[in-house]
Amino acid sequence: MAEHGAHITTASVVDDQPSIFEVVAQDSLMSAVRPALQHVVKVLAESNPAHFGFFWRWFDEIFTLLDLLLQQHYLSKTSASFSENFYGLKRIVMGDQHRLQRLASAGLPKQQLMKSIMFLVLLPYLKVKLEKLVSSLREEDEYSIHPPSSRWKRFYRAFLAAYPFVNMAWEGWFLVQQLRYILGKVQHHSPLLRLAGVRLGRLTVQDIQALEHKSAKASMMQLPAGSIGEKIKSALKKAVGGVALSLSTGLSVGVFFLQFLEWWYSSENQETIKTLTALPSPPPPVHLDYNSDSPLLPKMKTVCPLCRKNRVNDTVLATSGYVFCYRCVFNYVRSHQACPITGYPTEVQHLIKLYSPEN
Repeated sequence: MAEHGAHITTASVVDDQPSIFEVVAQDSLMSAVRPALQHVVKVLAESNPAHFGFFWRWFDEIFTLLDLLLQQHYLSKTSASFSENFYGLKRIVMGDQHRLQRLASAGLPKQQLMKSIMFLVLLPYLKVKLEKLVSSLREEDEYSIHPPSSRWKRFYRAFLAAYPFVNMAWEGWFLVQQLRYILGKVQHHSPLLRLAGVRLGRLTVQDIQALEHKSAKASMMQLPAGSIGEKIKSALKKAVGGVALSLSTGLSVGVFFLQFLEWWYSSENQETIKTLTALPSPPPPVHLDYNSDSPLLPKMKTVCPLCRKNRVNDTVLATSGYVFCYRCVFNYVRSHQACPITGYPTEVQHLIKLYSPEN
């Protein structure tokens, strides 16, 4: 039995082919870093919205830009992404007659480099945006923002109905590829690697020595620049390299801490903590006098602070406790990701419908 299953942990197609455990571990590394960093930014934005709210609102774009610098640095210097290099792997060009002589320190060719960046950076960004779009459309569909006869409403309802099946087919494609990789039928555990024209292999002793030699040589060599253009180009190159090196060093040091944060704030772990530390529900807050001095709040309690009219479809914002018309606060939160009164960072899912005894 052990001999029959030995191919799962050892190379079966190519001598330097990593095991399924190595490739799955490196795949999950960056997917764990993102939510951990997102939680850190969220905590900072909630503690100081004026200074850190920008980073929360534009987190996806900022993370994608930093990820682009990080992955480009590693792909061009080590022929591997950050997570692949972290686990001692490299990308080998398929169909390259000189792949056995090509060292990881040579970097990937331009074509494979651009394809790898597209699948490592651009594709995850588009997927995150698509998931947020689906979540937003579901919110609109639930609260009937558009009239029932709207063509747009019928279109996005069809889109919402088809999205789970498309996502299931996408995930199933990757699962089938991983199963074939385990059985030794293919050299790629991910279809994206095949589309990029590369496969994963382990770093050899020659690769490690070449990388160490290249790093030592780069730190010692200082070539004098000639013209002003060359000086500017050299300075920009050093700045980009310094940012990428700082990111890689910081992530290498903090990767396990970030993974711990991702696990600690996961929904499953939080449910366990709540069951272990459950306390009785606190009593409702005492009635407070209405603050009529604030210029942002209307004097009458039944008036919406945004449209200054009697509220329709009363909705409370859980992050601050203020009540608005649903359409007013929904459009404001979706555009600004903040409470209109307090400025606290918030999202659409923090809107709660209020029901009075009359209805």
